[in-house]
Amino acid sequence: MVLDETDKRILRVLQRKGRISNADLSEQVNLSPSACHRRVQRLEEAGYVRDYVALLDARKLGFPTTVFVEITLSAQADEVLEAFETAVSRVPDVLECHLMAGTADYILKVVAENTEDFARIHRQYLTRLPGVAQMQSSFALRTVFKTTALPV
Repeated sequence: MVLDETDKRILRVLQRKGRISNADLSEQVNLSPSACHRRVQRLEEAGYVRDYVALLDARKLGFPTTVFVEITLSAQADEVLEAFETAVSRVPDVLECHLMAGTADYILKVVAENTEDFARIHRQYLTRLPGVAQMQSSFALRTVFKTTALPV
């Protein structure tokens, strides 16, 4: 499927306002409501729109601390990678896990209540992950910029 400019306008609006009504969306992208609805369905079916979610405020929910954890594994064998990825996906405080090229094998984004809570997460979960040879944690002091919107 090739995206035209109208599809891209729809995606730009949807990723910032996922709860927008079809009537309002069609007005913003200059389409009739029925044509807009058909395009949104087509974008969803083609997988361009994966899901609709609510973005929660971590601070208000008691998770103001963000920690980026660099993980180096003991080996690069497929079974080591798979065991690590399966285990880390079960850690409730890990928001993101990225396989990396460079000095670290993985980078995790972890949220915590404070440094003591991160120490608990580290002790209870991170040190028990399979295949880990080295771990380095960096605490974010302040979030300067954050978005979920892709540059469509």
